[in-house]
Amino acid sequence: MDMIHSNISEQENTTQRYEVLRELGDCYASVGSCEQAQRCYEKAALLGPDEADPYVGLGVVALEQGLLDDAEIAFRVACRLDSASSKAYAGLAMVAQERSDYKQSFDMYLRCLELDTDNLTALLGLFQTSCKMGSFAQVIHYLEVYLDMHPGDGSVMFSLAALYVKEGRLAEAETLLRDVLTLNPDNVDAADLLEEVEHGLAGQRQAGE
Repeated sequence: MDMIHSNISEQENTTQRYEVLRELGDCYASVGSCEQAQRCYEKAALLGPDEADPYVGLGVVALEQGLLDDAEIAFRVACRLDSASSKAYAGLAMVAQERSDYKQSFDMYLRCLELDTDNLTALLGLFQTSCKMGSFAQVIHYLEVYLDMHPGDGSVMFSLAALYVKEGRLAEAETLLRDVLTLNPDNVDAADLLEEVEHGLAGQRQAGE
């Protein structure tokens, strides 16, 4: 019985140490202390060999330092440990984007959003890669889903308006851009795009007369 209690206690201590190291790694990573973050994540990975999060952290740290091969390896290990890790797929997407492999990046961002439609990093990454590829339909869908849950997110509203313009949906773009400018009247990019949209709509009306 004592042996069982001892094992349980040891397991709880290991779990607590793992959590502390992982959180410390996140803290160091958030302030750009890459070496300290890496050490914490490596120790956490030893304590939790079946956990994906330390490898996601290692991937992020490697990406921050421009070590794309190391980042890809870490994110792939995280995916293998947890096939539902949206952060790992977002990491692989960012690695591919850095390599200008936009097709791979697009696919990985989509996979991330299938797992987590609320991932803003993946949404904006998908927008960037779609602009490189000229493929907008799927991005529009995910941006619309995100805005349904987060109405009033100006950066996503502007991105969606820009895609509406590319798809020729000028009236919808106009509505969104007016909403963006209501939230932030000093948004020069939104004001410039709205002027372009209104010019296009005026041309459509003249053509229809």
